Amino acid sequence: MSTVPPEAPRDCPLCPRLVAYREENARKEPTWFNGAAPSFGDPNAKLLVVGLAPGRMGANRTGRPFTGDYAGDLLYGTLKKLGLAEGEYRADPNDGFTLKNTMITNAVRCAPPENKPTPAEIATCRPFLSSRIEALPKLKVLFALGSIAHESVLRAHGLKPTYAKFAHQCEAELPGGRWLVSSYHCSRYNTQTRRLTTEMFEAAMARAKELALA
Repeated sequence: MSTVPPEAPRDCPLCPRLVAYREENARKEPTWFNGAAPSFGDPNAKLLVVGLAPGRMGANRTGRPFTGDYAGDLLYGTLKKLGLAEGEYRADPNDGFTLKNTMITNAVRCAPPENKPTPAEIATCRPFLSSRIEALPKLKVLFALGSIAHESVLRAHGLKPTYAKFAHQCEAELPGGRWLVSSYHCSRYNTQTRRLTTEMFEAAMARAKELALA
């Protein structure tokens, strides 16, 4: 078992560039969360959604993954449509919205400048992802949003990126009887350019749910 906790401390000191960015945001917006965003969801989750990193205006502001930015509208709306969430998502951590059989986390827990973590920052944060995976006793499927999350899930299982090439709705069997299902990230850019449609995203997540609840 890992000695690293599944959640990074809010003031995690490990990545100097991300610490500096966090402190800069805290000076500008002292009422924001401005910390390593914790995972959110069901501790008995069978499905773990893995995003890239907190957005400056999203989880860095609110303290809950995908809460407050456009990507959360599609993600949480799809979770509810598929019966994996209850309540009304209002982009507020106090909205009472809950997840069923599902947890959401990020490959990198602190907001990076321009939403672009460096390879070193991704690797430094990976032990928290590995520990988060280990801490979910019923976990069956990891649903990765984007290529960085896809690669981080593979590496967290001791696999090289060449084990399974990233593609939308690709599937790969993981050690321990788990599965990886991946999707293009549900970012505003991807949806506005139609690289990812609502229908494509729902289909990928429905497949992840099918494997998780089988």
